[in-house]
Amino acid sequence: MNAKDLLKTGYKPGPQIDDMLAMIAELQARGIISRKYIFKLLKREFGDPPPRFEMREKPLPCTEAIRAETKEEKVNLTKVRQKMAELLCTPVIQSGTIMPDACPAGPSPTDIPVGGVIAVENAIIPSAHSADICCSMFATFYEPRTSVSAELDALTTSTRFGPGGRHHDDLVDHPVLHEDIWENKFLKSLKDRATIHIADQGDGNHFAFIGEIEITDLVAAQFQAAGHDLFPTFRGTLRALVTHHGSRSLGSHLYKRGQDAARKHTAKVGHRIPDAAAWLPADSPDGQAYWEALQYIARWTRANHETIHSRFLDRIGADPVESFGNEHNFVWKRGTTYLHGKGATPAWNDEQGRPLLGLIPLNMAEPILLILGNDNAKFHSFAPHGAGRNLSRTALMRQHRGTDHRRHLIEHHTRNIDVRWFNGKPDLSETPIAYKNADEIRAQIKEFNLATIVAEIKPLGTIMAGGKKRRDEEELTPKQIRQIGHRKERRRIKQDLGSY
Repeated sequence: MNAKDLLKTGYKPGPQIDDMLAMIAELQARGIISRKYIFKLLKREFGDPPPRFEMREKPLPCTEAIRAETKEEKVNLTKVRQKMAELLCTPVIQSGTIMPDACPAGPSPTDIPVGGVIAVENAIIPSAHSADICCSMFATFYEPRTSVSAELDALTTSTRFGPGGRHHDDLVDHPVLHEDIWENKFLKSLKDRATIHIADQGDGNHFAFIGEIEITDLVAAQFQAAGHDLFPTFRGTLRALVTHHGSRSLGSHLYKRGQDAARKHTAKVGHRIPDAAAWLPADSPDGQAYWEALQYIARWTRANHETIHSRFLDRIGADPVESFGNEHNFVWKRGTTYLHGKGATPAWNDEQGRPLLGLIPLNMAEPILLILGNDNAKFHSFAPHGAGRNLSRTALMRQHRGTDHRRHLIEHHTRNIDVRWFNGKPDLSETPIAYKNADEIRAQIKEFNLATIVAEIKPLGTIMAGGKKRRDEEELTPKQIRQIGHRKERRRIKQDLGSY
């Protein structure tokens, strides 16, 4: 028997372990070798090990700011409720909320759905913010300088989409890279990843959007009444660049490290806790280091947005009129409570009592909503982060087979906007047909008093990440083709099980 055996039973590290090992050695020297009897004597001398955390038998309450109308929406909501019920059996979670854009996001037990919010006391659950840490929106408003097409051309050279990062001879510097943060145990050796992803946006549903907004007396008055000095003198039409992305491989590697530390901690103090529910105590050394790393990721991601916007404005010769943004995949601290949101926009009042500003995209053919949070505590003071999906990408593509049919749908649903796809291949799963009804999302924001919609940025054009570039399989060796086939099959199975 060794220290590891004692820790597995629930005894905590410390001087007591040494005393227990000394007693075990003395007992074994006297010929007592029965583990069961030795543990009985240890308990008599040192007491029972502290109780271990276990999943609750019944989930804690979950409020719902969502209404399902169609058959697809009802099936989707049933899956979301199941996932939240699993998650809300986690012992450190206090309560949860479902947003109007909720949809399942993974097949594993306790996977938080998109549009899910949980309140946790003194703990951080890495899986509840997901690997796309700090996925966020950022908008810059400026006076038009040229055509939308020319601005999209300038935007194309200002940013980068797709897997990987910038080439070493095309790097973009920013002061955020030189912060004294890289000795943090969760960020060590990740500076190179932070460096290659500045002015870089990634894959999937990430985008760069150009739209226009009308600044009226009423719009400006609403912002000013809320305490935000936005558009104090400007009246008329402005263009807006809006970007949507997270922290790229920098964030995904932080997530992996945080999840690994959480899993190890929970294995010591818990019993049969699913990996997706594993946590770090916020007041532990690891918890404090992870929280510090998360704050850096927030600064880095904002710097990434700002860099893209600055490069774009320089190219078109425009000056910013206003800019702001918000995260929707993150952990926020309010008092002693850690609010985790996966696809949820903060909508509470800030420290000065002002309603938070927020940006909610619906789909590429719909306006982006500018909101002021209503701080509705019933729903943990959040709003949706978008329109969400009722079908997984795989299920949607299965419904719409045929190249000509898909091309027709894409052309129909994007006919009024200039859409660019970074790899030149339109992706049906990122067009408006893939998302929930935009008018319903607007209506539910109002119905559940989540936020006040102050204005809308009407779409003019967008660059979508869409699918990833893939090499021509004819150029690959038979072994490489088999490996790709295995990965595709694993991905298909995961998606069919409910991964969104």
